[in-house]
Amino acid sequence: MVESTPAERHVYLRAVRFADVDSQGHVNNVRFLDYLEDARFGMFHIDPYNAGDEPFKGLVVTRHEVDYRRPLGFRAEPVRIESWVTDVGRVRFSLRYEILDDQDVYVTATSVLAAYDVERAAPRRLNEGELAYLKRYAV
Repeated sequence: MVESTPAERHVYLRAVRFADVDSQGHVNNVRFLDYLEDARFGMFHIDPYNAGDEPFKGLVVTRHEVDYRRPLGFRAEPVRIESWVTDVGRVRFSLRYEILDDQDVYVTATSVLAAYDVERAAPRRLNEGELAYLKRYAV
């Protein structure tokens, strides 16, 4: 399967911590979900102290799909998590990721995210600013 190249990929550098590594000497499969979460938080500015673009008003993950390509061991250099947007709708969108370095791709993944109204505890529509931001990273 050949994918289109997005206009822009969000790049997040993530340290491989000793605590991420299991008894088999590689990053545990569950820890990769933490890596994806960290990249999403960075991409969508889910940080009340972050200056710059307006944060998203609430997102929830409705699905993850993860393909483990190669084992990743403890190392001094961080890995890159590159993310881009696919399948944008009014309420939900898909986010694709690669966890990689200059030699190898360790993980490819997809998450489906939905806009969420935290106060009402219910789904909501993405606003125009959020849709414009997503288009920046859309395939």
